[in-house]
Amino acid sequence: MPISYSSPSSVPPAVPEVDYDPDGGPVLTAPFTRRLDGEVREAYVPPLVRAVTHGSLADLPFENAAAEPGKPVLSRRGPDGGWTDVTAAQFAHQVQAVAKGLIAAGLMPGDRIAVMARTRYEWTLLDFAAWAAGLVTVPVYPTSSMFQTRWILQDSGAVALITETTAEAAALGPERQHLFGLRHLWAIEAGHVDQLAEAGAGVHDQEIDVRRGVLGPDTLATLIYTSGTTGRPKGCALTHGNFLAEVDNAVELLHPVFRAKTKEEPSTLLFLPLSHVFGRMVAVACVRARVRLGHAPSLQAEDLLADLASFRPSFLLAIPYMLEKIYNNARATAERAGRASSFDRAAEVARRYGEATEARQHGQGPGPTRALKTARAFYEPLVYRRIRNALGGRLRHVICGGSPLGRRLGAFFAGAGVEIYEGYGLSETTGAATVTPPQRPRLGTVGWPLPGTRVRIAADGEVLLSGGQVLRGYWDPNAGGVVPATQDGWFPTGDIGRLDDEGYLTITGRKKEILITAGGKNVAPAPLENWLRSHPLVSQCMVLGDGRPYISALITLDPEGITHWRQMHGKHPVPAEFLVDDADLAAVLQRAVDEANKLVSRPESIRRFAVLPVEFTEEAGHLTPSMKLRREAIMRDFAREVERLYGR
Repeated sequence: MPISYSSPSSVPPAVPEVDYDPDGGPVLTAPFTRRLDGEVREAYVPPLVRAVTHGSLADLPFENAAAEPGKPVLSRRGPDGGWTDVTAAQFAHQVQAVAKGLIAAGLMPGDRIAVMARTRYEWTLLDFAAWAAGLVTVPVYPTSSMFQTRWILQDSGAVALITETTAEAAALGPERQHLFGLRHLWAIEAGHVDQLAEAGAGVHDQEIDVRRGVLGPDTLATLIYTSGTTGRPKGCALTHGNFLAEVDNAVELLHPVFRAKTKEEPSTLLFLPLSHVFGRMVAVACVRARVRLGHAPSLQAEDLLADLASFRPSFLLAIPYMLEKIYNNARATAERAGRASSFDRAAEVARRYGEATEARQHGQGPGPTRALKTARAFYEPLVYRRIRNALGGRLRHVICGGSPLGRRLGAFFAGAGVEIYEGYGLSETTGAATVTPPQRPRLGTVGWPLPGTRVRIAADGEVLLSGGQVLRGYWDPNAGGVVPATQDGWFPTGDIGRLDDEGYLTITGRKKEILITAGGKNVAPAPLENWLRSHPLVSQCMVLGDGRPYISALITLDPEGITHWRQMHGKHPVPAEFLVDDADLAAVLQRAVDEANKLVSRPESIRRFAVLPVEFTEEAGHLTPSMKLRREAIMRDFAREVERLYGR
């Protein structure tokens, strides 16, 4: 049976006539939807901007310098801990100088140059300098194993690698004999970026103009290697047009984040890895929108909080894991001060306030009552403002992705004065394919299709995506370059989801991760895992039961949460292996499991769980760099614990 429009006379336009509200933001209408057998199977939001037909990302710094040369577009952290603004003109000058240095080093248009560094100013500088020189950037996680690094460099055919530290460069030494195409190895901390800028002094500016001039939307911009949960990473071939389709629509849609004019201009401190498409996309969006961008290389709580306090961003990028830790740490602080019950009341007020506001925005209620407004005002200086102050004091928006956030936590932050824009996407979609529309949140979902994007639900529940930001294909040097990754224009994500009547998408699990019990029950592990992971004592959780008689789980403990729990219960510090058999801890976790089981039916519920004495880590091979579980590796390394769960 073919899919047909629910309103056949309404044909979605290619580019709509967009209306704007008094604040300058677009007035949004619900997505166009298609139904099959009474269910919404496709949703589409027309683009808010026309597709770019010429030019590339390499032009952005120079366009900014021409339009607003004195506007601060980035900030650099100095040795004294202070921040120094970089104007549009200064950034364009630096990009030009480094690009000329890359040309002087003999790099030719289309050459691949790899960058292996934490999130820092030089990363963004090198990205735009490489593009200005006509090159293709290849990000490499600093945490990558030597095997992974070697594979990416070999597969991409990188001719140059820029590391952050000299130690990283030296570690690659033994592998150089296998990397025949790698001609240059530079390190940021050795001053090689400055040396490149100096070496390019003899290159004429016109050479940059020529190289930029031949780039277009269809030109390859980057190869982002998906970390994957199994097998070797694949290089996602993203074009300049992919990035521009993504960021132009995102900036226009998220007007309160990128465009809103207040006494203080929008700004963000980027701490997520630039090796990941999420952080990279927002960095490009900030340059495109001339939003002041800072970089924080350290994810250590003490370092990051200090950076947030000094930079004072108006919005942040985060993954749910980080928001969960912010909430749990705030509650632990309150508990140590003997105010746990007060915090819990404040949290409940915030959740109710966020949910009431959401209902009003959808025309399903009057909004927060007078009593709820009064309660929220009471807790504002006691709880909510303190949380925002810990994040810099100016924070009003968070763009969240990576995994589902959950309704409860989203409602809490909304009620606490921080608007959450939850999104969903992949490396293959240059970041977000769906996002929460401003003033139209639907808590527990990942929002509407990003303008210009179509979302389709296949017969087996798989989410399919189509749009200008969807990758050109996967890099395959054996096939001569890029091989297609779409089928009839649709990219199969491997995720399972559903669309509601208004076109909001909910992700329910991974296609390959659906468990089928011995009794034939299909179980999506993600909802249970996400719920348990939000518990203050839980770091990670993996639900299992494929081919087994019932569902069980492996749980790892959060070090900070456990330390706090011991202190509050008068327990002496003991090695982690002794906590596995702690009856009090088991009782607390059992209550958490019981709460999680309320989300699902009896056959889908967790019957038994095991507490592991170690954490799942990227270094041990149990997590991807984006904090996703490597299930096969976990099942292999903890096979004995798994068998015990099933009485073997």
